[in-house]
Amino acid sequence: MVQTLWNGAWIAALATGAVVIFLIVWAAIFHRKRKSSADLPPQVRYNLPIEMLYTLIPLVMVSVFFFFTARDSQVLAKVDGDATVKVKVEAFQWSWRFTTTVNGKTLAPVAGTPVSDYHQGPQLKLPTNTKVEFDLSTDDVIHSFWVPEFLFKRDVIPGIKEGNPGRKFEITTLGRTGIFAGRCAELCGVDHSRMLFNVKLVDSNEWNQYIASNQAGSAQ
Repeated sequence: MVQTLWNGAWIAALATGAVVIFLIVWAAIFHRKRKSSADLPPQVRYNLPIEMLYTLIPLVMVSVFFFFTARDSQVLAKVDGDATVKVKVEAFQWSWRFTTTVNGKTLAPVAGTPVSDYHQGPQLKLPTNTKVEFDLSTDDVIHSFWVPEFLFKRDVIPGIKEGNPGRKFEITTLGRTGIFAGRCAELCGVDHSRMLFNVKLVDSNEWNQYIASNQAGSAQ
């Protein structure tokens, strides 16, 4: 859905840009002052039809953009609460702590330190093609949880109490395995650029092995 919204926005922006460029070129060529004539071209100020036209057209365009954005934002922000994999994400200056719960069982937390290469940062391991619920929290400043390949970014804001729906979002992970870069997308201090992590998506066999070897006990 995010990709569809993105593509639609680009198509609309390019179409609008093409129309604007055409009108600029057309006005420059056909309404330039002629050397053979000192007369002013016809003036269009106080022309009610034209003024209504260039008021209504942008209004319609903005309304269309707003409709699709509002519609898709509601879907993207919806949290069903039925995800079997849930991740508590704790952001701090300047790294991350991930605590994963699978079917009510909590795995050993993964915490990191500031690094210059995302491969060296804390690794969040998740199964492919699976709904995952994220719960974001921080005790210091505003951070932003961003995995570009997931096409989703959410600010991590201090002071939001546990259980507040504003802390949560859910996505369905990609259908392919691999290691994907993650980072903080909100300037949060001296080592903001080193607040890196990675997400490793694995198949079901490796995921089951990971659960068995990293189980820390039952969730409370």
